[in-house]
Amino acid sequence: MKVLTINGSPHLNGCTDRALREVEQTLVDNGVEIERLNIGNKDIRGCIGCNFCRTHGKCVFNDAVNETAPVFAKVDGVIIGSPVYYAGANGQVLSFLDRLFYSTSGTIDKSMKIGAAVVSSRRAGSTSAFDEINKYFTISAMPIVSSTYWNEVHGFTAKDDLEGLQTMRNLGRNMAFMLKAFDMAKKESGLPAQERGVFTNFHTEA
Repeated sequence: MKVLTINGSPHLNGCTDRALREVEQTLVDNGVEIERLNIGNKDIRGCIGCNFCRTHGKCVFNDAVNETAPVFAKVDGVIIGSPVYYAGANGQVLSFLDRLFYSTSGTIDKSMKIGAAVVSSRRAGSTSAFDEINKYFTISAMPIVSSTYWNEVHGFTAKDDLEGLQTMRNLGRNMAFMLKAFDMAKKESGLPAQERGVFTNFHTEA
């Protein structure tokens, strides 16, 4: 079993990284392989809605998004880490996720891949950023991993937030448990069927 962790902070050794490392170590201790990707210092632009991906199977902008797609296809779970800016996730993270999830909607079956969001803030705004990231999972039939508090750390140095680091370790244990349980279920009965035939558009002609 393998999990992709994505650090969206431009500070590669900052608070978001510290939180992710706590989760990663717990997952490794529970037999899960980790692959880390740092995107916070990369040049990533937003989606322009050109639908190039619909006919070519990849995004028109050949950057970290296209590099990540084949890794995303093979892993069993993903953790997205972001600093909190103005009560939301880092814009770099959102641009990356918009394009990754949209450009792979026809090429990667995300059903039952496990997702988790991890956020880092000085003081506040973390729960709205947390919800923002989780929406990418819920629209993709991806179960979300919870912990014993919201998956967040606080302060200028996450190492001082002992409860936050405890939350990260519990997140890692819960994710490892879910990965193993889902693996057993897949082997026994396969993935649940996902209906895709209906697409409702409420636009009406004048």
